[in-house]
Amino acid sequence: MTVTKPNRSSRISLPIKVGLVFALVAMLLAVVGIVRGVVPSNPQSIILALLISGGSWGLVSWAVTTAVVDVERDVAEQESGDPSQGPKSDQGAANGEE
Repeated sequence: MTVTKPNRSSRISLPIKVGLVFALVAMLLAVVGIVRGVVPSNPQSIILALLISGGSWGLVSWAVTTAVVDVERDVAEQESGDPSQGPKSDQGAANGEE
């Protein structure tokens, strides 16, 4: 019997993949700006431009994707009919409890 290991890309979560893609796109756009002369040509400015653009786009896109994945998971749990996931205040009010 052969056992296959999951490849590296399948072990990385979706929010991290999205964050990395957006960070790379932002860094590519920063490189275009550097080539066009928008950023001063000293190494510190170039590194900061790459880190700020890639870091901010990557972080924000990771956070948004994480929120979307969490909401979708919660909606799927509620639709599955699991009564333990429902709001407790509504259940108590329906039974006459507080």
